[in-house]
Parts: sequence; structure tokens; C-alpha cells
Amino acid sequence: MTESPDAESHFLEQLGQRVRTMRSLRGMSRKVLAKVSGISERYIAQLEGGKGNVSIVLLRRVSDAMGAHVEDLIPSTEPAPDWQMFRELLRKASPGQITRAKEALTGGAATAHHAPFCGIALIGLRGAGKSTLGRILAKKIGWSFVELNKEIEQQNGLSVAEIIALYGLEGFRRMEQVALQQLLARKEWMVLATGGGIVSEPLTFDQILGSFYTIWLKAEPEEHMARVRRQGDLRPMADDRSAMAELRNILVSREPLYARANAVVDTAGLSVDAAAARLIEAVRPVLQDDARSFGLHSVAL
Repeated sequence: MTESPDAESHFLEQLGQRVRTMRSLRGMSRKVLAKVSGISERYIAQLEGGKGNVSIVLLRRVSDAMGAHVEDLIPSTEPAPDWQMFRELLRKASPGQITRAKEALTGGAATAHHAPFCGIALIGLRGAGKSTLGRILAKKIGWSFVELNKEIEQQNGLSVAEIIALYGLEGFRRMEQVALQQLLARKEWMVLATGGGIVSEPLTFDQILGSFYTIWLKAEPEEHMARVRRQGDLRPMADDRSAMAELRNILVSREPLYARANAVVDTAGLSVDAAAARLIEAVRPVLQDDARSFGLHSVAL
């Protein structure tokens, strides 16, 4: 049975939306995606706009450039958007994890597992203040402060940019997961500053959510951009005229994932001291009221 032109147009629009969302989750500009995939920026714009009647070979090049799987870009009739996350989790799960998942889904007697509490994790877009505010918070409560990206660089002897250039985004995500596992193995309380795109990796992000009291540091797009520019770090948006539009797309795409955090601290329009005070107030329930449930000693704030 041949689909109607309207149905075909709707399919192409959904395909374009998926490509745009996946690209935003990865924090890639259209220009960077075009360069990595070897496909013209104009063609990718047409694809994302629902106007590109793309071949499966070109779509595969687009998905490979984003470190994704081509089937995740194909619109389907699956009822829930969580299917994409489930597929990603299954691809990377160990045999033991798959067994426990089967038991849980079939009503088997899977033993509940609770990850040990490891501290406070800060998530959010670049320029949110995770490093600056994280150091202040760690000093205030007497815990160690750790930047996950710095750990990755130290463990591999390469900068983040060099890792991505050599091994691609997927290779970087694997190293990120290994670095997180090694941090958790320390079994010490810490304030952890994560990379902005960690939320796009389901297994790693779920581990963060299960092991840390997670706080989303939120700001306006203009503030994110201004802070990133002051840091001299424009990857992956350097020399891109539409950098602000790309930043907004990334933020919109990631917002539902960032919103999974235990708490949100909005730093829009605040000085560093005021933002730090708001963050300290946000962790007060963890360090005092809920200390017993985590096996912590109350910390005077």
C-alpha cells in the first residue's frame, strides 16, 4: 500500500526533527556535523527541515558522525519515546544487567540494588558555573571537588578535544563512563562537576542519578554564551554565525534530561556569591535533614 504524500511529508518532518534533536543533544553545530559527515551543510539543513529525501547511505553517514545508530533516527510507530533510551541501554548493558532487566520485566525475583551515595553532582550546559560553584560548595562542606572531564584527561593523557579528534564522540563517552566508574570505586564523598553532554549517554547519566544528589545549574542562553566566551572555549560552535541559535537548540533538547535532576538552581542574573549561596541552600536537605538516609553526618552550613 502506497503512503499518501501527506504521510510521506510527515515522515520526513519527523526524521528531520530526530536528526536535529540528536545533533543538539550531542552539542554539535550544523557546520560541525557537515564537516564530520562529509555532507554539505545545506543538505543537512534540508534534511532537518523535512525537505531532504535522504538515502539510507547518507543517513548512515549522518548517524556515524554523531556517534549514534541509524535506527535511532528513523521515525516509527512505537508508542513511547523511551524506546530509544531502552535500546541504547540494552546495547551497552552487561550480560548480568540484561539478566536482571529480564527478571524485572517478567516479574522475576530480581534483587533490588541501591547504589551507594557518593555525594553531589552538578549538571548543566557549559557556562552554567559547575566548576566555579562546585569548588565553592566543596570547600564549604569539606568534601573533595572533582571535574569529570579533568579525570578523563588525566587517565588518558589527552585533552578532551584530542580524545574526540582521535576516537570520536562515542570513544569519548566510553572513556567518560570508565572515569566515572573509577571515581565511584573511591567510595568517598565528593562534589562532581560533569560535562554538559553527559545527559545524552543513558547508562552514564543513570549512574550519576543513582549515585549522587544531582543538581541542574540553570541559566539563560545568553549567560551561558557569555560565560563560555569569557572562558575562551567555543567548541563545538567556534566561528559559527548561528552559535546562539545552536545553543538554544541544545538547551531545548537537553532540558527534559537536565530536569531529571533532584533539584534545580537557577543562577540567571546572579553574582557568583549569590549563586553559591543558592546552591548551598539547595543541598541543605541532603546534608542535614536527610543525612541519616544517606549515612552521612550532618554538615553545618
